[in-house]
Amino acid sequence: MEFSAQQIADFLHGEIIGDNQVKVNNLSKIEEGKPGTLTFLANPKYTHHIYTTQASIVLVNRDFEPEQKINATLIKVDDAYSCLAQLLNLVNQARPEKKGIDKDTYIAASATISQSVYIGAFAYVSENVKVGENVKIYPQVYIGDNVTIGDNTILYPGVKIYHDCVIGKNCIIHASAVIGADGFGFAPHNGAYVKIAQIGNVIIEDQVEIGANTTIDRATMGSTIVRKGAKLDNLIQVAHNVEIGENTVMAAQVGVAGSTKIGSHCMVGGQVGFAGHITIGDRVNIGAQSGIPNHVSSDTSILGYPAVPAREFARSTVMIKKLPELNQTVKQLQKEIENLKKQLEK
Repeated sequence: MEFSAQQIADFLHGEIIGDNQVKVNNLSKIEEGKPGTLTFLANPKYTHHIYTTQASIVLVNRDFEPEQKINATLIKVDDAYSCLAQLLNLVNQARPEKKGIDKDTYIAASATISQSVYIGAFAYVSENVKVGENVKIYPQVYIGDNVTIGDNTILYPGVKIYHDCVIGKNCIIHASAVIGADGFGFAPHNGAYVKIAQIGNVIIEDQVEIGANTTIDRATMGSTIVRKGAKLDNLIQVAHNVEIGENTVMAAQVGVAGSTKIGSHCMVGGQVGFAGHITIGDRVNIGAQSGIPNHVSSDTSILGYPAVPAREFARSTVMIKKLPELNQTVKQLQKEIENLKKQLEK
């Protein structure tokens, strides 16, 4: 599909600087821009590329003022990054829509399936499952007994949803994610470990996205809950009875131990580890590879292991770099003190 700068500006309510009839049919990164493509500038670190990019159209923020000549047509918008997201969604929606139920599927007679679903080959839909409108279930998905899936949700290939779990509306669950596997519950007995039955479930509320190979364990009792609008990256482990708040985002390889409660609008970097039975407040920012052993108050930014306020961690990092120099200084002072002692003794 091909769009002119004028059509794009009208869609994004933007202001055109340059040729309003120039056309594009693809997207590109600003440093790899080619004629006939659209790119964007949101991070100031990439500003120098705008003067050399070969892209035909560049989305920029309204406050951007060029310092030299730019060959590309600019479209000024309120937020270049979010406007790019709108365009990407538009392109994605233009793809042919999957429809119908493949003949090589198994659907239990007791399942309730809407007429507008797509179910791919070798998907398995168990007893008493309820599937809403416009749901897309890709090949080799397994859906256990009594699962409910809300409208417009997408389950990509190989997703596994265990019995009794609830998936909300407008969710996206990527390939090979596992929802509702047993929590890690064992009781020591006579020198061995006895399995504790995990009889709860998992509740995924509306507009949640879950990355590939992420696992969310069912509760021992009650529910493990991912609240509305949360976004989880690939390869994340969420243990039993955890609760993740609304619009919280987590990067890859985060691990959350059992019964931990994480607030809303938190931002969690990659490879962060949470101890069990702790509470994280709202709007908490946690740097990558941090270890969180204790409760964290709302509206804080922390980093390190054990995690401390980000500014304190930065100061400590500076001091660590100076340790060799400080060590030499201490040794020199020790020598001077010894010399002074000898002089005093004389």
